[in-house]
Amino acid sequence: QNSELFTLTYGALVTQLCKDYENDDDVNKQLDKMGYNIGVRLIEDFLARSSVGRCHDFRETADVIAKIAFKMYLGITPSVTNWSPGGDEFSLILENNPLVDFVELPDNHSTLIYSNLLCGVLRGALEMVQMAVDVKFVQDTLKGDSVTEIRMKFIRRIEDNLPAGEE
Repeated sequence: QNSELFTLTYGALVTQLCKDYENDDDVNKQLDKMGYNIGVRLIEDFLARSSVGRCHDFRETADVIAKIAFKMYLGITPSVTNWSPGGDEFSLILENNPLVDFVELPDNHSTLIYSNLLCGVLRGALEMVQMAVDVKFVQDTLKGDSVTEIRMKFIRRIEDNLPAGEE
């Protein structure tokens, strides 16, 4: 029941954003921004509840995201696939995206990335653990694709900037 309530509430949020903004690009940006702010706060809850330690590489990070974080917050376990040769990019494949239950995109919103909030959440949470990443949807069942695919690319490790004299 909690996931259904969340799904319906999220739908109402996206509907309101579509009314408030003139085009899908602006709605997509707002969803990403909102997700980012959620991710920045959610990481503390995740670390406290999961007792996961620091990941040693991007592959380990991918496994924690898929097997623990998605399971904990959305009740699903995406597959981690399509690793780049350099190991700095991978895809999360969601066979079932709970955010899109009961959703159909109207024809006039063909460029809307309905679940873009997830990209922002991932970006914000990882930034708080010193990882800059690029996150984007490359496939979406709402747009007729067979699966939903989120592509994640490691950009760089964020170094803590300590004030002078506090090293």
